[in-house]
Amino acid sequence: MPSNYTQRLRRLAVNQPSVLDDESSVTDPGTLDPKTLCLARLAALIAVGGAEPSFGEQVTAAVSAGASADEIVDVLFGIVSVVGLPRVVAAAPTLALALGFDVEDTLG
Repeated sequence: MPSNYTQRLRRLAVNQPSVLDDESSVTDPGTLDPKTLCLARLAALIAVGGAEPSFGEQVTAAVSAGASADEIVDVLFGIVSVVGLPRVVAAAPTLALALGFDVEDTLG
């Protein structure tokens, strides 16, 4: 019998209609711990240029899951080689605001 990850990958790869029918398919992180999942979601938001409210929601979730502000900022540095510096620079002020730090205030 295939392992859980191979079943999940196969279902996604063939766009099996039931792959997202079950809410647990979307919310179940599998073997990821809650903090790692939150940091991965934050990285995805940065990669796609997510909306400001989404950053606030994910930062709150990450902190609630045990992530420190340093770990959250490390996500920016950790993905720069994948998503590019312009995307990371664009996300930095929004992420800072979600952490309660206004970068604009320090520039003026």
